[in-house]
Amino acid sequence: MISDNVIASIDIWSAKIRTVIGNFSEENWRDFNVLGVWISTSNAIRKWNILDMEEFKNNLDKSLEEAEKMAWEQISWVYLSLNSSSMEVVTSKWIIAVSGEEITEEDIDRVLDMAKNWVDLPNKEILKVIPEYFVVDLEDGVRNPTGMSARKLEVVANIFSINKNILGNITKAVADVWIEIYDIFPNVLAAPEGVLTKRQKELGVVCIDIGASTTWVTVYEEWVLKFSSVIPIGWDSVTNDVALWVRTSIDVAERLKLDYSHLSLWDDKKIEKQISLNAINRAEEGEVSNLYLSKIATARYEEILMFVRDELKVVWKDGMLPEWAMLVGGGAKQKWLLELTKEVLRLPAFVGIPVEKESLTETSISDPVFSWVIWSMILANKYSSGNKSFSINISGFFTSIVKVFKKILP
Repeated sequence: MISDNVIASIDIWSAKIRTVIGNFSEENWRDFNVLGVWISTSNAIRKWNILDMEEFKNNLDKSLEEAEKMAWEQISWVYLSLNSSSMEVVTSKWIIAVSGEEITEEDIDRVLDMAKNWVDLPNKEILKVIPEYFVVDLEDGVRNPTGMSARKLEVVANIFSINKNILGNITKAVADVWIEIYDIFPNVLAAPEGVLTKRQKELGVVCIDIGASTTWVTVYEEWVLKFSSVIPIGWDSVTNDVALWVRTSIDVAERLKLDYSHLSLWDDKKIEKQISLNAINRAEEGEVSNLYLSKIATARYEEILMFVRDELKVVWKDGMLPEWAMLVGGGAKQKWLLELTKEVLRLPAFVGIPVEKESLTETSISDPVFSWVIWSMILANKYSSGNKSFSINISGFFTSIVKVFKKILP
């Protein structure tokens, strides 16, 4: 069946494709129930280049189909959350004359459109325009100028863009599996919205999103996004280092990294243990010390955090954020990462989880890796769901019917 209040969100990364289907309470836009969730391996993407379109579409369709089976729902439209090293955030300013005596929603839309249209972004597609603050005549720092008396309205906005070819290939793949895209949220926006409170955004906080191939640094202060940048290193680099120095496969290296390396272990021989590679994979031989693994992982995580510290220095926030460093993403699950973060950044550190929900089929959406997909759903329900309730989408209905027949045909 297809229910009106059901929202589906797909998070596309270079390593995994995560699909979550849920429905929301009419009384509280944050209160939802998870109906279905599935994670598919994404072997067809490397550094956000699709290497095999057919395999990528199969991975995408598999993730959605399994989540549909669990949810007992037929999905014809989804919200996407994306991340890419090609994603860029630039600041744009523009000023307009107010059309009447008071600032209206039309004036705000017009100044945001002008700020977007006059940004030179060759070969880029704009995903979102987020106002940092407005200037009403001579009064700056205004968050919502609607209804204010003014002659001029100025905006300082953050423009989020992504390479056209990357976005075009992803949207084509989604369309080819008979799914319509309602909206796209950059992960750099979705994850902080999922884990940061209003007070943290007011006083000053940095959200560090450690993904597979990139690390996003996002700084909030006085309720607005102040700074965002990408570091082209992620937790896959740690896995690659372990595989290289231990001379083992990537799959075994991933197990060694997560299960046996600790970022607080150094040269204490009392806690040194030898791990048999054969116990992890019968095809492997030899042993490796947990101290040796810890040194490898610590070196790479220190490098990532030093890059984060350099980014904070750009905006004069190195050690100057009272509301902590919030860690999200798959890389945030590394053991003793919080202690290392506190030492390198000189800030309190915590791991952010999207929501507290019970586990489903061995997968808990309270895991930090679900920050993006869960909060894409919640942002979609808060900002976008009002429109779809009052529109008849013939294309979406048609593709849903085609998908039903496609799955029952041999």
